[in-house]
Amino acid sequence: MTRKAKTTPSSEPAVTARAVVFGFLLMPLMVYWLVQMEVVRYTHPTLVHPLSNVVFVLFCMIAANGALRRVRVRWAFSAGELMTVYVMLGVLSALCTHDLLEILMTILAYPYRFATPENEWRELILPHIPRWLTVWDPKAVGGFYDGKGSFFEKGALLAWAAPLAWWLAFVFALFATLICINSLLRRQWIEHERLSYPIIQLPLEMTLDGARFFRSPVMWIGFGVASAISVLNLLNSIFPQVPYVPVKRMRIDTLLGLQSIGAVQSAFYPFAVGISFLIPLDLLLSGWVFYWVYKAEIAVGAAFGLNKLPGYPFGDQQGFGAYMALLGFALWTARGHLARAVRSAIRGQSDDTERGEAMSHRAAFVGIALGMAYLGVFSVVAGMSMWVFALFFAMYFALGTMIARMRAELGFLVHDLHNIEPQGLLIDLFGTRRLGPRNLGIFALYNFFNRAYRAHPAPLQLEAFKIAERTRAHPRRFVWLILASTLVGSVVTVVMVGEQYYRHGADTGHYGPWALGFGRDLYGQLERWLAFPTETDALAAAAMVVGFAASAGMMLARSTFLGWPLHPLGYAMANSWGMYNLWCPLFVAWLCKFVILKHSGLKAYRRAIPFFLGMALGDYVLGYSWSLASVAFDRPLYQFWP
Repeated sequence: MTRKAKTTPSSEPAVTARAVVFGFLLMPLMVYWLVQMEVVRYTHPTLVHPLSNVVFVLFCMIAANGALRRVRVRWAFSAGELMTVYVMLGVLSALCTHDLLEILMTILAYPYRFATPENEWRELILPHIPRWLTVWDPKAVGGFYDGKGSFFEKGALLAWAAPLAWWLAFVFALFATLICINSLLRRQWIEHERLSYPIIQLPLEMTLDGARFFRSPVMWIGFGVASAISVLNLLNSIFPQVPYVPVKRMRIDTLLGLQSIGAVQSAFYPFAVGISFLIPLDLLLSGWVFYWVYKAEIAVGAAFGLNKLPGYPFGDQQGFGAYMALLGFALWTARGHLARAVRSAIRGQSDDTERGEAMSHRAAFVGIALGMAYLGVFSVVAGMSMWVFALFFAMYFALGTMIARMRAELGFLVHDLHNIEPQGLLIDLFGTRRLGPRNLGIFALYNFFNRAYRAHPAPLQLEAFKIAERTRAHPRRFVWLILASTLVGSVVTVVMVGEQYYRHGADTGHYGPWALGFGRDLYGQLERWLAFPTETDALAAAAMVVGFAASAGMMLARSTFLGWPLHPLGYAMANSWGMYNLWCPLFVAWLCKFVILKHSGLKAYRRAIPFFLGMALGDYVLGYSWSLASVAFDRPLYQFWP
């Protein structure tokens, strides 16, 4: 439940030429910052939502806007223009992340650099990796790993140009197909079901309701609490004698004598507690309760010897089954809307069902067909079997759509799906022997956009449509904005990341562990797949069915029994990296929200919202101030996350 803004959104256009140009000008600065944080210092601003780096920039823009307004009102950006830049930088951050293009740049040359007579990769791996999608020229490979050169040298550009052009076209097709899918679901989830979109409430409050938000004493109290913690911890990172406030992750399983259930971490991140306060109460409860149910599964398995089964307790497979049941339920609920969209697309005539849509229904279906055709030709030419392509991308787009739904409904800060990705699930279902080496080789390359989904573009696109509604902008403008941001942002990212690696070298120790680690893990996994063939994992497949059935049963219980307290989204996410790190902030937010609602009522809850949003904003603003100082002075300082 979230508080609706009482102010009326500006009638001024949101997607203006000056806002778009300003967003493009910020892109190189944002990419440089992200590379410094994620590649050099190995901290991860793009893994939590709302994207903390973009919220920080939005805060700075609002502060500058206030100064501009005093000089000349026309120079200041409107609320809609501010949100336009927010969307553009969000799309860029979904590209420049070590769950997408930062990985791609590290894997294209890796097997040619590290193939040796001892590991026999030239015989085992290289025949199954298409050369037209990789960088194999010895001089270009050496420059990438040894440094002291430039990405813009003729030899380097020639070696990288063709494979990067193919991959960037591939990424654009992915993003374009997703936006077509989201356009079909936009009206159902935004206007009919009116999902709460907790993730974008902070930036919306900062812009559309900015006057009241920034004048709220309650907000500034929350901001001050988070700021005080951040300042103390900054001083502790410089002067260890200053006390440290333990808000970051800390192992507690050994302290509690719970080693049998695996690692357990507590954390009290102010931003996580603040944003989570907006999550519906039943979803907050379900998140931390199912986390401990999952830990109980581990304990029971240890007691009865089930933990000796490879893969037990099959949390990833259960999670996939649960996600598919939830997606099926959401699509079933939307069946009337989707049927009207199909009829409208067949007729090809605009009617009431298309008024205010991001694109016509026919254009959306044609876009999906064209996107899938390109991805299919690309994959088959690269070496993937057609039946594998069909299953692989059906899973990918189903998971992307489910993540968009999960963000819109739950609003959990991290939606990682480690090990819930098409390649791993297909190997569970069919085994590596049946899939064959060419499919496995493409699986390895496709890992760069299937690693964890923490910066998946689908929810960002759907939230952009919600922002369009709140700013009274036509969503069609945001379609073009997202596509343009994808095209420009991907080019800026690969050029700047490539130049960084050629300047300092990926194999010189200048960068963090994943400059080499992505390639090492990815091709090491491919080596194991090829050297040790597997068959169908029947237990893993059964766990998918169990997860589907359990989630469907809970959805049935929610629709049958009034007041059923648990939501299957908590079950689906129980073993995720995000829940492992943030179950405790969920518990704190649930406890605060439960006590306020039970003892003081809805009115008190609404009055408390600015305090919790202020905590999140204070953590972001102070945390990223230290981040910028860390880059400027080239020394480690306190990082508020992770």
